[in-house]
Amino acid sequence: MLRSFWSRNDVSILFDGMHGAGGPFARRLLIEELGMSEDALMRCNPLPDFGGCHPDPNLTYADELVKKMGMAPDGSADESIKDLTVLPTLGAANDGDGDRNMIAGSQFFVTPSDSLALICDNWEAIPHFAQRGGPNGVARSMPSSAALDVVAQARSIPLFITPTGWKFFGNLMVRTSDHGWVHY
Repeated sequence: MLRSFWSRNDVSILFDGMHGAGGPFARRLLIEELGMSEDALMRCNPLPDFGGCHPDPNLTYADELVKKMGMAPDGSADESIKDLTVLPTLGAANDGDGDRNMIAGSQFFVTPSDSLALICDNWEAIPHFAQRGGPNGVARSMPSSAALDVVAQARSIPLFITPTGWKFFGNLMVRTSDHGWVHY
């Protein structure tokens, strides 16, 4: 299904690996599995110094992706672009270790801290969640955006807030039996 979707002429993707760990995974998925062309990738070769860039997926450090998605440095639409069909349909970037992201469309972006809220609010479009009646719960670290809180409350999805760090998320996932859940 994904292969046929991405093979359409009116859909394209541009992924910025920011010279981090996510680049090889993007290459494997987008190029080898889905058959996209190499021009769907940028900076997907991991480098120890991240190629001299700061691997943080935001408007400042993913500036090349931002420009190619038709945005000005502040994230607003670049009004000088008249033919929107030349822009990629979907843009994405992830940080050096691949656990944070930025999602962009032609002339708009979703902040990294709001992307999980967007996914949560549209879970019906994701087969894994749709087949299971939605996510069993969602979690964010304390300094993250509160957008997830709003969506989780509106969608009646249990929300967990942890201190910053993967060890806290890991501990939360191990505690599934406390909530009668088989898995998250």
